[in-house]
Amino acid sequence: MTAPAGPTTGTPPAAGPPGPFLVRNRKSGSGRFWSARRLPAALLAAVVLGAAGVTLYDVAAVRAGRSAMEWRRVTADRLAQWRLEDTGVLVAAGVVAAVGLWLLVLALTPGLRRLLTMRRDGGPVRAGLDRRAAALTLRDRAMEVPGVRSVRVRVGRSRARVRADSHFRDLDAVRADLDRVVSTAIRELALVKTPSSSVRVTRPPVRKR
Repeated sequence: MTAPAGPTTGTPPAAGPPGPFLVRNRKSGSGRFWSARRLPAALLAAVVLGAAGVTLYDVAAVRAGRSAMEWRRVTADRLAQWRLEDTGVLVAAGVVAAVGLWLLVLALTPGLRRLLTMRRDGGPVRAGLDRRAAALTLRDRAMEVPGVRSVRVRVGRSRARVRADSHFRDLDAVRADLDRVVSTAIRELALVKTPSSSVRVTRPPVRKR
């Protein structure tokens, strides 16, 4: 469970820099956590800064009477020879467009899909529950159902999938009990968006000796 904003006391959280993996949401607590995405931002800033620095140095050197760097002369000559319909130009344009689209997706989407936002219920702390922790909680509750031998749980943002093996009892009875227990456990997770449940119960094959 993650509580990225504010202390655990009853006083409102003091304003400060965001945590290492989370930034404050613009909404009042019901929205998703937004990723700071420091690595893509740092890589992009390093590339832009390096390219701008090298280009600015070369332009200043030319203005001072020196000859342009070899890479800029070669690039200028190649650009003068290439045509828009050349394969290399089309491939380069496609790569640049793909990178730009990726950066737009990173800028417009919250990320951190592994964190499920929990209800605040009027409290000052925003909390998130890791999907693996939620799956482990549902698995432990499902194992309490009589007749369940093993359980596999996957929790997404909109659905929790439960796959169980039963070694005794009627499958329909086990499925009904398991569906009730899982539904109750999901509500007890206190998530902002309660995922639906999908329960399947099977009988493991009998091994022949």
